[in-house]
Amino acid sequence: MNAEYVIVGAGSAGCAMAYRLAEAGKRVLVIEHGGTDVGPLIQMPAALSYPMNMSLYDWGYKTQPEPHLDGRSLVTPRGKVVGGSSSINGMVYVRGHAGDYAHWAESGAAGWSYADVLPYFKRMETWHEGGQGGDADWRGKDGPLHISRGPRDNPLHSAFVEAGRQAGYPVTGDYNGEQQEGFGPMEQTVHKGRRWSAANAYLKPALKRENCELIRAFARKVVIEEGRAVGVEVERGGKVEVIRAEVEVILAASSLNSPKLLMLSGIGPAQHLAEHGIDVVADRPGVGQNLQDHLELYLQMASSQPITLFKHWNLISKAMIGAQWLFTKTGLGASNQFESAAFIRSRAGIDYPDIQYHFLPIAVRYDGQAAAEGHGFQAHVGPMRSPSRGAVTLASGDPKEAPNILFNYMSTEQDWVDFRKCIRLTREIFAQDAFKPFVKHEIQPGDAMQSDEELDSFIREHVESAFHPCGTCKMGAVNDPTSVVDPECRVIGVEGLRVADSSIFPRIPNGNLNGPSIMTGEKAADHILGRRLAPANSEPWFHPEWQTAQR
Repeated sequence: MNAEYVIVGAGSAGCAMAYRLAEAGKRVLVIEHGGTDVGPLIQMPAALSYPMNMSLYDWGYKTQPEPHLDGRSLVTPRGKVVGGSSSINGMVYVRGHAGDYAHWAESGAAGWSYADVLPYFKRMETWHEGGQGGDADWRGKDGPLHISRGPRDNPLHSAFVEAGRQAGYPVTGDYNGEQQEGFGPMEQTVHKGRRWSAANAYLKPALKRENCELIRAFARKVVIEEGRAVGVEVERGGKVEVIRAEVEVILAASSLNSPKLLMLSGIGPAQHLAEHGIDVVADRPGVGQNLQDHLELYLQMASSQPITLFKHWNLISKAMIGAQWLFTKTGLGASNQFESAAFIRSRAGIDYPDIQYHFLPIAVRYDGQAAAEGHGFQAHVGPMRSPSRGAVTLASGDPKEAPNILFNYMSTEQDWVDFRKCIRLTREIFAQDAFKPFVKHEIQPGDAMQSDEELDSFIREHVESAFHPCGTCKMGAVNDPTSVVDPECRVIGVEGLRVADSSIFPRIPNGNLNGPSIMTGEKAADHILGRRLAPANSEPWFHPEWQTAQR
């Protein structure tokens, strides 16, 4: 079995590349270990907590005991299903800030400034503004990925935005447009009431072409002959075989599995590979390093009015919501319920926002456990640019064994300073007049938690991953020894091999990573095809928010 291009991973970036390469007439084969996304638990937006907690759809990875979180081992869901993590995520759509991409370009990823990536964001989008503000000139109109907004008809959404304004922050009509900074509506990859994953947007249309094929198999390693990637060794049906690539192999297997596959193939830190009996093809010390994530806390408030989603947190109501969605794709089941957001700066002098909020009109955990208090609401809050760095390493030379994952969360004093600031700023927001008709008392952390030491104890016990791992195959200059891929996503030191997924991000962007991951697949496809979209003109990525701190 062979093809011109063999893509490992039918996730966010892999689906986008398959679509664009097939569209260009190339013969493409996509390898995916996971199975089908057919079924209401994936496709119904409001059911988002289910697939990410199911072994059928998730690789089931956990971190090593995190030394700065009292040895807690945190779950690290990654999609094992067509669509990858876009089929099990929270469906939140964020491009990131222009400053993120400026940093990428300045750190060696030439051609990845916001002027360079904005045309790809626009190409991939069909934006459904929904009458809630924004500038259509910044957004795409006919791309495969549909972007919508929830109805925001719960009065708590208006209270959240107004409280932000009262606290001195801006309001923005579209954080993915001209101005990220501020409080306003949140966007979601939901279309006509369904999760609009990369599988729905890209892969399924691509597979309708004769030149695109999907096979279900477990990728063991890249086959490299005389310094060139020529195929992928896979296991399927209990047999090991090689799928040959006539032109290139492209890894899009996630920031956890892409570095694992590189190392199993002999590409990585030479000493680490030798420890596991793997012959070194290319000594790239950056493989698996530079691991980053967003952490977040839930600040929960008890509601003085019975207006939250808790009134639906019973079997009868859930059954009715599910039935309405199943037959009409409407109602509460048709939204992820993350319908309001904010991006703010933690203090004066910060170049651009460094704190993100997701607002939710119920007090509930990601595993679906509602607060015992009953009616409540919460803000998910966390810093955007943690200085902590971790690593993905091999547990052994056995491809079937999960990698060792250590984020090294909260390993710097700045992390603790930033999270204390997040808690205190959130309390200020919930204390504004706009929330007075709704706030009963603080559930979590609780009014008794005030000192730095008390907040640190709460953070250590309750901080959770936002599930945004990235950075483990860093893109950068060829002469940078920490770079794994060059600015065209080519693996340095090996011919015919690229990596294109969130692992190549030099630094984590502001916000959720699904949008930037899909953009990476779109842009990588053009690099593969030897073409590029013209950069945006000289103005669109610059905004006065860069110069004027709000606090």
